[in-house]
Amino acid sequence: MANSPSGDSMTDRIVRVLETFTAERSMQSASEIGRRAGLPSSTAHRIVDELVAAGLLERDEDRRVHLGMRLWELALRGSTALRLRQAALPHMEAVQALVREHTQLAVLEQDEALFLERLSHPDAGANITRVAGRLPLHASSSGIVLLAHAPGELRDRVLAGPLRAVSPETVTDAARLRRILAEVRRAGVAVAPGWIEAVSTGVAVPIRDAGEVVAALSVVLPREAAPEPAIAALRAAARDIELALRADRR
Repeated sequence: MANSPSGDSMTDRIVRVLETFTAERSMQSASEIGRRAGLPSSTAHRIVDELVAAGLLERDEDRRVHLGMRLWELALRGSTALRLRQAALPHMEAVQALVREHTQLAVLEQDEALFLERLSHPDAGANITRVAGRLPLHASSSGIVLLAHAPGELRDRVLAGPLRAVSPETVTDAARLRRILAEVRRAGVAVAPGWIEAVSTGVAVPIRDAGEVVAALSVVLPREAAPEPAIAALRAAARDIELALRADRR
């Protein structure tokens, strides 16, 4: 892709345009996109026009822009995330039938926990995660499972960086987090009371494919709930998901 005078490639600029969309900001004008992407207005309008023509973005009658269905279609073709979600969903439903709160599936993506799926009961308690949402690796039970099994250089990078407190009980001391990560690897489960919200406890276990941890399966429980029944359900579901992934490779 040709570079701009500033040195960034067309691919860089397209990614910056797409990254301006969030769950809270699903509709924008081309000018707003340009400002948020740090692009000149003429460049932003040209890129938006080209992405609309390709179906990756769509315009409404007020000329406001949102992500297009074709982008969703292309993202799912051959997606490892889709394969994982399809293998996990029936077993997530079994866990959810027991906990009747929140059951979630997350993967490691660019040093964050990216949530692929979430099942929730109408009367479930607080939960800030959402499908396609992200959380810092150090701040949730899913993230801790993923970080515990990540390559050593990634763990070192995360622990050396700023460890933002999502709640007053988020662990932000690197030395303490290293001890927690070692215990998660030993025990095969992470329990994070109050790390995201004071009223909740996150509980997560790893999911392996071909011997490597590829995801974390978690539940969000009321703070006062005993985690042991959820841990047993999560472990059983993780085993079943791993069997489904193994069968899918044959």
